Amino acid sequence: MTEFGIFVVPVTVFLIILFGLVRKVPVFDTFVAGAKEGAVSCFSVLPSLVGLIMAVSMLSASGALDLFSAFLAPAAKAVGLPPEVMPLALMRPVSGSGSNALLIRLFQDYGPDGFIGRVASVMNGSTETTFYAIAVYFGAVGVKKTRHTIPAALAADFSGYIASVWAVRLFFP
Repeated sequence: MTEFGIFVVPVTVFLIILFGLVRKVPVFDTFVAGAKEGAVSCFSVLPSLVGLIMAVSMLSASGALDLFSAFLAPAAKAVGLPPEVMPLALMRPVSGSGSNALLIRLFQDYGPDGFIGRVASVMNGSTETTFYAIAVYFGAVGVKKTRHTIPAALAADFSGYIASVWAVRLFFP
């Protein structure tokens, strides 16, 4: 199987080039134009990403995440969420790498097979990095007003948090 895996990317690239040549597409010129467009998109999204990364770093380093998590712990208990996963629930819409770091910390503290670890796993896998996705995709196309996108996406994230508890209780009683 590993021998097969070594050849997948080169064979795919070769087949794309061959397909382009058969269809009489100027392959190199098309590649250069696509690379130029990708670089322009990258630079247009960069300010949003820098701001988002700075906000995540400040939130984590200042202790505001822990303070806000402690504030929301009673509400989390009321809806069935373990209060220990609140930092993950708050970080997940903002940063994928930050939420993965919190997930690993939850695994180290509570184990991956306990209720908290399973809820955190399902929560991390079933929700989106909402603000990151909005910054990247809306920034790439130049949309400035998100209108109903953020409230709808955050409602979907909240639904994912609740559903993660239900799923773990249903499938791992």
